[in-house]
Amino acid sequence: MFNDIGALELVTLVVLAVLVFGPDKLPKVIQDVTRTIRKIREFSDSAKQDIRQELGPEFKDFEFEDLNPKTFIRKQLDNDELGLKEIRNGFDLKKEMAEVTDAVHGRDPEPSSSGSSSGSSSGSGRVDMSKKPEQPGKTDKPAADDRPPFDMDAT
Repeated sequence: MFNDIGALELVTLVVLAVLVFGPDKLPKVIQDVTRTIRKIREFSDSAKQDIRQELGPEFKDFEFEDLNPKTFIRKQLDNDELGLKEIRNGFDLKKEMAEVTDAVHGRDPEPSSSGSSSGSSSGSGRVDMSKKPEQPGKTDKPAADDRPPFDMDAT
């Protein structure tokens, strides 16, 4: 509950409590607060026990912490019934990004250790995104130095 309170903050709270309640009433206030917290915990535990009894024996392993969405998702992802660990281990994001970057810049990819392709780029499913030199005889494309037409009204 108070995991993120440091020593300085704790001393400040104690000094404020002494100033607000006074040294005479402070022990009584501390007893009342601890008694109230104890009653709330007992009420919570009895409510949880009642709910477990009402659910029946098929929910004997039910934990209320599982109702937290983060805990529920974490527990389901750690469960290997779906084979997610194999998928997660088989996916290398850095390698995929390097391949995309190489394809965009027109570089040859680094030789992979998997050996899935025999060196032909058409069989591996890669798209060659490098610029090809213009073929002679085609005049419908502008030259490399020419800019495309600019429409002032369109911008």
